Amino acid sequence: MTLHQSLTMVIYGQSKTGKSTLSVTAPAPRLLLDVEGGARFLPIKPVAWDPTTQAPPEDTGTWDTCVVTMTQFGTLQKVYEWLQSGNHPFKSVVIDSVTEAQVKIVDSVAGRSQVKMQDWGEILRSTTGLLRDLRDLTMHPTNPLTSVILIAMESEDQNGKKRPWLQGKSGVTLPYLFDITGHLRVDEYPNADPTQPNTRVRRLVIGPNEDAVAGERVGGRLGEVVEEGDLNITKMIERIYGTVGATTTTE
Repeated sequence: MTLHQSLTMVIYGQSKTGKSTLSVTAPAPRLLLDVEGGARFLPIKPVAWDPTTQAPPEDTGTWDTCVVTMTQFGTLQKVYEWLQSGNHPFKSVVIDSVTEAQVKIVDSVAGRSQVKMQDWGEILRSTTGLLRDLRDLTMHPTNPLTSVILIAMESEDQNGKKRPWLQGKSGVTLPYLFDITGHLRVDEYPNADPTQPNTRVRRLVIGPNEDAVAGERVGGRLGEVVEEGDLNITKMIERIYGTVGATTTTE
């Protein structure tokens, strides 16, 4: 049996910690579902795509990131139909952010009105169903993705522990569905020169800790913390498997 080598990740953290920048280090060509309108600031070679009226763009080598502006949930549903068909050039899919994507789901169910108690069941099913469907695209029979990356905002539970921000039980379910749940944070240290600003270092915490929900099932190959110089998803996949997008044959 042949297994496609892939990685699914949830990356969450406070605003402006570099979550989006990290996400576009996933293997190209990649598809970015831009829910927050931040794609224009990223270090990418973009091409726009409207999945409701067009087929996916061909991989011409002139772009590395196909950007879909997602203003409503129906757009995401159409994207999934194309991905499920296998008729696309993408190696990676990024949703930035899944927190805002869930807001689109809520709007599709309840509009802008107060969400009724009976609506939450449908919102939970739609959200968790979407997460599982996207994850399972790494196991597509003819055109499996190499990576699926979800960006999420950060929230705190009643004990002050940080976790991905999704409404309802979806936030509890999310960390169990993906290979890595990583908390991206920025640590500050005093500069050796007191006249200079503090040194800021980004880290992705993926091992168990008291401060934030995090975890991995990649056999410890990335350690418990991915340091600033290693914050590159393509390189992470290389460290895990030795190659990117290869296959493994099992008996």
